[in-house]
Amino acid sequence: MEVFTEGALYRNTLENLESAAKLVNLNRNVLERLKFPRRTVVVSIPVRMDDNRVQIFPGYRVQHNQTLGPFKGGLRYHPHVNLSEVGALAALMTFKNSLMGLPLGGAKGGVQVDPATLSKSELEHLTRRFTTELGPFIGPDRDIPAPDVGTDSQIMAWMLDTYSMESGFSQTGVVTGKPVEIGGSRGRDSATGLGVVYIADRALQTLSRPLTEASFAIQGFGKVGMHAAIEAYALGARIKGVSDVSGALYREEGINIANLVRYVHENKVIAGFPEAEVITHDELLALDVDVLAPCALDGVIHEGNAETIRAKIIVEGANGPTDVHANEILFKKGCMVVPDILANGGGVVVSYFEWVQDIVWLFWTEEEVRSKLKEIMFRAFDQVWDFSQKNNKDMRSSAMATSLLRLEKAMKLRGQAW
Repeated sequence: MEVFTEGALYRNTLENLESAAKLVNLNRNVLERLKFPRRTVVVSIPVRMDDNRVQIFPGYRVQHNQTLGPFKGGLRYHPHVNLSEVGALAALMTFKNSLMGLPLGGAKGGVQVDPATLSKSELEHLTRRFTTELGPFIGPDRDIPAPDVGTDSQIMAWMLDTYSMESGFSQTGVVTGKPVEIGGSRGRDSATGLGVVYIADRALQTLSRPLTEASFAIQGFGKVGMHAAIEAYALGARIKGVSDVSGALYREEGINIANLVRYVHENKVIAGFPEAEVITHDELLALDVDVLAPCALDGVIHEGNAETIRAKIIVEGANGPTDVHANEILFKKGCMVVPDILANGGGVVVSYFEWVQDIVWLFWTEEEVRSKLKEIMFRAFDQVWDFSQKNNKDMRSSAMATSLLRLEKAMKLRGQAW
């Protein structure tokens, strides 16, 4: 299993798992089963490029645990995708789905590719061949992929079509994150960002501070960060800083997010936006705000910069943005870190809603989706908050502990642990 522990994210995940297991005196057999995935699928994906040459891309699907239900997790297209990273993210999906109270297991997948370098035709060929390779291992009652970094609803539509053609009939439940026209759920695109805001709202309530009076800094302005900014701004919060790959922006009075979104749609990045001043990425993380929401990639808050963080609450919109050592420093400083398995659970919750709607062929309005999402996010936060207060523990340990207790009970009931 050394191939998994080579990566920092996997080692960080194991540290969190083992620490939480000690906290709740987790059954040793349960712990050992959760350290590594049940199944790993590694494939070579041949794609005929537009210049007629064949290029091979490595693809992965890691199925971590299915005690609670079918495997569930995203697929990412990124040049740095590797088996260790995918394995860690699959484990985090297991813990996230358990914590959110969903009847789903955990999985993750990806292809080592920069999708920006492919034409639309090449991207479609890659996706369809990847789907064929994964065919024996996925399905509405086996494993349900979803979009992630570098993938979107169009990728899911191609996967749905390929799987359905090979099955002989339409199976809309094989993936989530699809366009609404072919079985997708309303509210799915904004779900992860909206969930971040719901969790921030509930966390602020513990400080007796209303969201309408709160200030935010949002690191990352992609699918998660942009929607988090839109939703928080719409609810009256002051967004003092945002960033993306092109740079970071700051405005003490608050950035007009509606104007920034229009600018990004025209220019692709936030760089050059005239209504805010330019700051560095490090300065963004150190802004004096109520809520810092890291919504990009992992590892951005670490031992080297944790002391500079001034936010009262960190809500992890990304997977693994805060490492173990930084988490300890922040807890001692009195900063509440709401971990990824809780904070960014909105996406998988609405993916679950989509899967359910596809199964019963009965679809909800966006208002119903948002209402049900808020109820689940608040309930999960309250369970973690109660555990943290009763045991005087940080929110990360408390979230993992809460998740593990549900998994342990289910595994014992199924006879998977003694």
